[in-house]
Amino acid sequence: MSTNSWVRSFVGIPAFAILGSGWAEAKTPQLRRVDAAAAVVGTPVTFAVEPSDSEGEQLSLRYRFQVRAQGGNYQVIRDYGPLTTLDWTASKREGLYEMEVSLRNVETGEESSATLVVDFRTALVDGSAIVSPTVNSLVFLYSAPRCASGGRMRVEFSGADGVTQNTPYQNCNGKSMNFYLAGMRASSNYKAWHRLDTGTSFQLSGAQGFTTGELPGDLYQQQVVMPRASALVDPLLLGSPLGLRPLAHDLAGNVVWYGPSDISILTRIGTGGEMWGLVEVGGGEPSLQLLRKFDLTGMTLLETNAARVNEQLRLMGKREITCFHHEARTLPGGRIAVLANVEQILTDVQGPGPVDVMGDMIVVLDKDLNVIWAWDTFDHLDVHRLAVLGEPCPSACPPMRLAATGTDWTHGNAVQQTADGNLLYSSRHQDWLVKIAYEFGSGDGHVLWRMGKDGDFNIDSTDPYPWFSHQHDGNFETADPSRLMVFDNGNTRVAAMKGGHSRGQVFEVDEINRTARPILNVDLGVYSAAVGSADRLRNGNYHFDAGFVQTVRGFDAYSMEFDQAGKVFYNSKADNILYRSFRISDMYTPN
Repeated sequence: MSTNSWVRSFVGIPAFAILGSGWAEAKTPQLRRVDAAAAVVGTPVTFAVEPSDSEGEQLSLRYRFQVRAQGGNYQVIRDYGPLTTLDWTASKREGLYEMEVSLRNVETGEESSATLVVDFRTALVDGSAIVSPTVNSLVFLYSAPRCASGGRMRVEFSGADGVTQNTPYQNCNGKSMNFYLAGMRASSNYKAWHRLDTGTSFQLSGAQGFTTGELPGDLYQQQVVMPRASALVDPLLLGSPLGLRPLAHDLAGNVVWYGPSDISILTRIGTGGEMWGLVEVGGGEPSLQLLRKFDLTGMTLLETNAARVNEQLRLMGKREITCFHHEARTLPGGRIAVLANVEQILTDVQGPGPVDVMGDMIVVLDKDLNVIWAWDTFDHLDVHRLAVLGEPCPSACPPMRLAATGTDWTHGNAVQQTADGNLLYSSRHQDWLVKIAYEFGSGDGHVLWRMGKDGDFNIDSTDPYPWFSHQHDGNFETADPSRLMVFDNGNTRVAAMKGGHSRGQVFEVDEINRTARPILNVDLGVYSAAVGSADRLRNGNYHFDAGFVQTVRGFDAYSMEFDQAGKVFYNSKADNILYRSFRISDMYTPN
């Protein structure tokens, strides 16, 4: 879904602006809608800013969009950046919403703002439930009549195969109830109904029929190599390709959801159908490097950019970042963690003379996208320890600002908050998982331990090369925080042993005694030189994504399920690189 397509579909209505102070009238932004049609819940509206400045002045202008329901508090949607339009809709309930745009001149510090009130109306026509299409041909909006406070409602839906899916419950709020339906095949007939839990009884509505639309053309193909013979668990496979839309398939290989086309990578799944993604523009300035949370239709829910983050890092006395990469996710408590690139010229440290060294920063933001904590590899890791395989830049590096070539020193790819409130960070080019003193946001960032070859742990194994290397997606299990899962790409091991495959690994970890014992070390049968993921399924089995397997025609990705004894239960192949893949129960629930 593109801004242009939304602009073509929805025409504006006259707007009113509240003039800010400190600016001449010509510099006050004017906020308007692009569409004159009535605003309906679930239907995007394009908000556009029209500053009266010259082209030269506009280069220094940044815009922030935030919205609030009548009587509520503002929520930032997009923090200060160069974009002058925003596509947004009320997706849960009807009513008056106030959109505010704030305009800042980054050179002078002057600010002004304008607001626009829009009345989003319910999709209901005669008081009966209705199913409406959205901008995504596989996502529909189910609208139900209001229900009394104290109750709750969800929607259930099924297709010709008889498999019933359901949305999460929503609390009744005195207004119409609205739910996105997702996880359905293209060009297929479905029916949907709502279940009302009054607190004393369950009430089912009549069913509403609808037909899903066709698929867009820019999708990768998923082929089942080994079908799952027994009852399905976590029956959807969500893939994050490089350069194409993220897709969800059922385990038979049918597309059941597709994401926006302008996301570089989907990094993690949130709750309620919310997802995190990054927009990486090669060679682009920091304001074009985006962190975004979006919903099932692809609509932006939260967005910031590297330039805005840099404004805050400078005030904290931190290095600036060039872009976001590899990881963005919600932390417990609603905070947001994202990986970013930092660089520094070091002289006679990682080579003779000055060398541009690329490192990582973990940035933690609050729900309003304010930077509240940051951790920099240059401050906490040994800069004299080179990248294990000596990876150079610019090959596979984020944008470089200080030199044309350099060294890709750490190449982080995953961050997880551990059960004790610290952070686990995966450094691919150090062959280490590093635990960092985050302490729920009050830690000083010192390194608690390093796991991997030449790290702080002893490993209980007779394997000639037991440790992971150039790993991806190291993370502790939620159900058992002593178990650590990791996708072992194996680059260092394969180079040392002159051959081999990538592995899916699970370790029993004793942090007090600094020991690790492999309890699963499965040979995946293919070599994925980059990317990958590891996760535990609800039945106790493990899912691994070998996302970068070179073939004669290009690259394939394999998504595999193994039990705890290393027996394979499922395998499917994508004809594209998959940065990560996830096995999930539905489109609303992360595993």
